[in-house]
Amino acid sequence: MELTDIDNLVALQRNYFNIGKTRSLAVRLTHLKALYEGITKYESKIMEALKKDLNKSEFDSYATEIGYTLKEISHTIKHLPKWERCEKIRKTPLYLFGTKSYVMNEPYGVTLHIAPWNYPFQLAIVPIIGALAAGNTVILKPSELTPNVSDLLTELISEIFPKELIAVLTGGKEVSEKLLEQKFDYIFFTGSTRVGKIIMEAAAKQLTPVTLELGGKSPTIVHEDANLQLAARRIAYGKFLNAGQTCVAPDYVYVHEKIKNTFLQQLKQEITELYGENPVENSKMTRIVSKKHFERLVKLFENVVPIIGGKFNEETLMISPTVLTDVTWEMPVMEEEIFGPILPVMTYKEVDEIVEKITNKPKPLALYLFTESKAIKEEILSRISFGGGCINDTILHLTHPHLPFGGVGESGIGRYHGKYSFETFTHQKSIMKQTTKFDISVRYGLSEKAYKMVRKTLK
Repeated sequence: MELTDIDNLVALQRNYFNIGKTRSLAVRLTHLKALYEGITKYESKIMEALKKDLNKSEFDSYATEIGYTLKEISHTIKHLPKWERCEKIRKTPLYLFGTKSYVMNEPYGVTLHIAPWNYPFQLAIVPIIGALAAGNTVILKPSELTPNVSDLLTELISEIFPKELIAVLTGGKEVSEKLLEQKFDYIFFTGSTRVGKIIMEAAAKQLTPVTLELGGKSPTIVHEDANLQLAARRIAYGKFLNAGQTCVAPDYVYVHEKIKNTFLQQLKQEITELYGENPVENSKMTRIVSKKHFERLVKLFENVVPIIGGKFNEETLMISPTVLTDVTWEMPVMEEEIFGPILPVMTYKEVDEIVEKITNKPKPLALYLFTESKAIKEEILSRISFGGGCINDTILHLTHPHLPFGGVGESGIGRYHGKYSFETFTHQKSIMKQTTKFDISVRYGLSEKAYKMVRKTLK
């Protein structure tokens, strides 16, 4: 599609929405079922595209991309009839005697979704599930860094849906810029904080509401009483899944000084068990998405001696799971989100130390705490602000269909997953129905006693 055609596409979708084609519950359920069937049909092609773009294994492709998305659709289909019902307001204040009130759910309209490259299928489709469930139309802009998945999305969506309902626009920066000039009713963006600021600035010019799913340096804290074997395994899994290219991956670890050496020994053992003696040669290891990202990551540890890993292959864009110690906040690796298979490990003695360090930085998207202490858990959760997280595990909180997922501050705005996706793409419209059987004249202030009665009632 030419850039000049984008205006026409937005107008086409707006007309389709305005004539009510997307709104009935039956139609929305039909759309969701068609999407589910389409993904099932295209499963092998999706896996092939993910292999070409990121070298993802069949297991990772299904678990983190295809299967996760199918489960999100089936969960939405099951619960949508309940979610979309009007909410009756049971209580009515005395001064509104005679009225009945309710909250009505309505779709925003024409929505824009700009998707990232790290989970290029899942993070493109899951927000669309909420948009369709609520009755919106969607223009999807996938990442140009994963061209095979982008082409696959174009083929899949165009086979299932008319472009009036969902359209996929591929291309680079110029396509995104042209889209952001349009008037949308809602914008959903997943990506970096830097680009998120650009999205929000463009949306502000149109007063368009946004959800920004960003990232940040998500901390992991391993207290002295933690189960170190499980902590090491779950941290290694959460960090090095998808070659560390996960927005909620543990970005760095604070481990209590008493258990540092034991923890590092255990971590090395778990990395070997998960990825083998030479992960760079492991055919199931996800690669770095581009040469540019690869070079950025390698540069982060070129002047540091890794205690684990540190090997890489420029031809295959593979980097082995790498662990760094003797790290300070002044080093480049701690200046911004790593988004790769590099894990800095620092030590602490008192909880106050790490609380001060973490709270003086931008609020992270996730936080992970490994401890058996209820007191430590309550202290960390009450003193540190973050999007969401786990106690004694990593990243799995985002797979829970009944939990909202989203950031806070610089790590994001808004939330989604399950019911929260439906709510994100839904305007809750307040309605009050007044009786015509009688009228309370005091509201008009026509009598001498009206002022006294109003003062008494509205206290």
